[in-house]
Amino acid sequence: MRAAQVVTLTGPADVVVRDVPEPTPGAHDVLVEVHSVGVSFPDLLMSRGEYQVKPEPPFTLGVDFAGVVLHPGAAESSGFEVGQRVCGVNLHGGAAEQVANPVVFTFPLPDALSFDEGAAMPMNYLTAEFALRERAGLREGETVLVHGASGGVGTATLQVARGMGARTVAVVSTAAKADTARAAGADEVVVLADGDFRAAVQDVTGGRGVDVVLDVVGGELFTDSLRVLREGGRLLVVGFAAGQGIPEVKVNRLLLNNVDVRGVGWGAFAMAKPGYMQRQWHALVPMIESGVVRPPIGATYDLEGFGQALVDMDERRALGKLVVRVR
Repeated sequence: MRAAQVVTLTGPADVVVRDVPEPTPGAHDVLVEVHSVGVSFPDLLMSRGEYQVKPEPPFTLGVDFAGVVLHPGAAESSGFEVGQRVCGVNLHGGAAEQVANPVVFTFPLPDALSFDEGAAMPMNYLTAEFALRERAGLREGETVLVHGASGGVGTATLQVARGMGARTVAVVSTAAKADTARAAGADEVVVLADGDFRAAVQDVTGGRGVDVVLDVVGGELFTDSLRVLREGGRLLVVGFAAGQGIPEVKVNRLLLNNVDVRGVGWGAFAMAKPGYMQRQWHALVPMIESGVVRPPIGATYDLEGFGQALVDMDERRALGKLVVRVR
């Protein structure tokens, strides 16, 4: 079968499609014919050997995937049937014509979603659900500000926050990204190029600030993100896509306004707790069925274009979720 692989840790431009052996599912795996694969930031980092998970080359990329069950697994409790539409997530391995994936990391794909949308769901939406429910303790009626709001995690957070009854403020860098954030359901949009970030946020919130900031960008906006939190606010650190290094915080800022900075490490948390992802997926399904959650697909590529998709992500051209179509 064909698979998009990292052979040398020299970055996305050197990702190649090669013939590899078909996978053999274990007792607790489900074998899936892959139709679509989501392109994720961990793929980009792994192509350079910069991710915390460091598989030995050659290895197959692909964190998220969607497709059809070929074999439901030997475990009687898998609950899957041959021909069933599913999506799933793992550390890597999904960017291939077939994947054997643990049952606990595989989910029924609702009829409302296409394979492309299914491949855009798992990592981003489960991260958003974990961030908002588990780490932020988000309450109905609160206001959530999202940095990098036009990207995959950003649009997912906007939608999950709305599904949980929150108001959302999207922060983006261009007018085109503002359109993507609005289409994803943002209640308010702040374009950084329009002027002072703090003033704009205070304006759209009537001077009250926000309860939660979700930051996948990092960089120079970090301190101002603390400043726009209202009393009891929570700043969620998800990533550092800006490439400006890891920001630091003077803890007196936390003390003065009784605010928190909280790390969001979904993968290590969820993968170590069997059944946790399934409970998260169960919480997302009503949001999918109601239409609040519908992943925006920014662009699609064929399998040979996986490396180019990573280049586009690296150069911050991605709007919504990038998806590779395997078939």
